[in-house]
Amino acid sequence: MSVVTEPRPSLITLTHVIYGLHAASLLTGILGAATVVFAFLLGWPSIIAVILNYVKRGEARGTWLDSHFRWQIRTFWFGLLWVALCGVFIAATFGIGLLIVWVPLVVVGLWFIYRIARGWLRLLDRRPAYD
Repeated sequence: MSVVTEPRPSLITLTHVIYGLHAASLLTGILGAATVVFAFLLGWPSIIAVILNYVKRGEARGTWLDSHFRWQIRTFWFGLLWVALCGVFIAATFGIGLLIVWVPLVVVGLWFIYRIARGWLRLLDRRPAYD
């Protein structure tokens, strides 16, 4: 059985900031000219958030915050994978995929919103991002 230590309060605050940065990218996509997907993957707030995740994840190891850092990192990279697969689909169909590629991109955008909302709500409850 592993021992889980309580994280420092400043690390909990930083995790809230990271979720806030991701949420800022999502809002940019919802309210601006960019799409949710591309604002999340290419927006400065999310890029800064992922860099912070990598820089600080060592400090989160052994605490319940570790799952939040993993959750945030995986959200970013799996989203990038799904978008890349959409690009491959468009290329493989010689552009015909442009007519329907918006469907998986909408799904990925909703998935981003779900992941950030669920993770942040669990953080507010001082629970791991997943069980």
